[in-house]
Amino acid sequence: MNSLFLSKCRAGTRHLLLFVLVTFLTGCSTWFSRDFHEPEIQLTNIELVYARLLEQEFLLEFRIDNPNEHSLPVRGMTYNLDINGFSLGRGQSNQWLTVPANGSARFELRAHTNLWRHLKNLVALLKNPDQPIRYSLDAELKTGLMFNKKVPVRRQGSFTPGEYLHNSY
Repeated sequence: MNSLFLSKCRAGTRHLLLFVLVTFLTGCSTWFSRDFHEPEIQLTNIELVYARLLEQEFLLEFRIDNPNEHSLPVRGMTYNLDINGFSLGRGQSNQWLTVPANGSARFELRAHTNLWRHLKNLVALLKNPDQPIRYSLDAELKTGLMFNKKVPVRRQGSFTPGEYLHNSY
């Protein structure tokens, strides 16, 4: 009688586990279907937090747009931000947030850098403030809860320092 009872308990436990697994997987179904669209990520602001001789800290703000019908859990981001070929900052954030379905959310990262070693290059760039400066952002957005999906982000562009200098006076 004990073996019959144990086999029924095992079968019931297997059914319960299968039910729980299927329930969790339905929430992640967009990750495996062709209906999943990668989110759009834009660098929207760079703010200087502090500047010391050998270390500077910037606050990078991103906007994440989710074009999917389901909310998008974000578990963090790794990034590398270059200006004219030299690294402004690199690192990672493990900040969690959820981007609503067909919505957007803001995501902030703190970038630490040492511009002292690039001082000669920066001075040369700023001698002609009307000359555009190239930037590139290479990042990887970590999404998903149970099943990880990494979304690569590559953005390149340019900005003209003179436009910001003239606006600050």
